[in-house]
Amino acid sequence: MKILWAPWRMKYVEYAAFNKPEGCFICDAVKSEDPDEKFVLHRDEKTVIIMNIYPYNTGHILIAPVRHVANLEDLSLDEIKSMGVILQKSILLLKKVLKPDGFNVGLNLGRVAGAGLEDHLHFHVVPRWNGDTNFMPIIANTKVIPEAIRETFLKLKKGEEGIFNVEP
Repeated sequence: MKILWAPWRMKYVEYAAFNKPEGCFICDAVKSEDPDEKFVLHRDEKTVIIMNIYPYNTGHILIAPVRHVANLEDLSLDEIKSMGVILQKSILLLKKVLKPDGFNVGLNLGRVAGAGLEDHLHFHVVPRWNGDTNFMPIIANTKVIPEAIRETFLKLKKGEEGIFNVEP
């Protein structure tokens, strides 16, 4: 059995345990007057893409409905379609700009499933590269993210031109 081990995630878990934020960081990003400050890569009527500020890897993004909704079964058909199209376009963008060898894509539905934010459903899209794990997580309990989130954000913003405007 292979294990996806992410000890660096403890930074977020410890922060979240002692600093329960009021409100929802996804809704805050959606409503922000300065979307770049909140790392919003794209927003349309139904869907938003933001950078994960506690990434598992460079380019880790979150795709969420604009509407604050916790349960997959509560999404409208239009929201499901929009998220599917945006997921597809996001993978195209990440392939174009970061050139990963693969992806982890998923939802954590509920606290026991690993959801850090239970009340606003969101997909995680994590680019993966051959050899992107090394000794640091094992020996030093540290994950090396080789690029600052702001730099990755700016690369993706530059690379997104036209990607989200085209029908799938």
